Amino acid sequence: MSVNGTHGYAGAIQQFVEAIESVNFFDLHAYCSKLFPLIPATILDIGSGIGRDAATFSAMGYTVITVEPCQELLNLARQSHPSCSVEWINDSLPTLAKIVRMDVKFDFILCSAVWHHIDDEERKIALSVVSSLLKPNGLLALTLRNGPAGVGTHVFPTDVKKTTQLAESFNLTRLLIQQNQPGLIANKCNVDWSKMVFQRSWI
Repeated sequence: MSVNGTHGYAGAIQQFVEAIESVNFFDLHAYCSKLFPLIPATILDIGSGIGRDAATFSAMGYTVITVEPCQELLNLARQSHPSCSVEWINDSLPTLAKIVRMDVKFDFILCSAVWHHIDDEERKIALSVVSSLLKPNGLLALTLRNGPAGVGTHVFPTDVKKTTQLAESFNLTRLLIQQNQPGLIANKCNVDWSKMVFQRSWI
């Protein structure tokens, strides 16, 4: 079944691959890299795309499970990283139904360049689910994009204040925020990013 947020990606795979590979992993995630958990730890990569980030986490020694709703990208990730001990899952926000059924709790969840593909109602469900998947004190790294659509054509505005308030309602405390950050992919005009890290409270 097609997921709305994947619209546009299947028809522009090579363009998407080139864009991702043009940006260094540690440059892209500099805002949260100092908060990566100590190894051993379990990481969930939501919207794993071509699998570059998941493969890098795996090479660092983490246990990695991914979520990617675009089957074409998921197939490419598996083909590109055959030796990685990553579990590649075809699943999607907001419910992450397959991940929830796995009954795994995560030390760190990465949700990068995904949030603008789901609407406000879906975001409520998504944050509830993501919070439930984190271990106590586990971290969620989340990026918010605003600007015209790119390869992915199904997009919605994002808002830092609304996201923070919604996260807090699901026992997620904001630890870090960087607002109005330029994108690292060349030729992306009028696009800016906010980068946030939340921590799951003990309750």
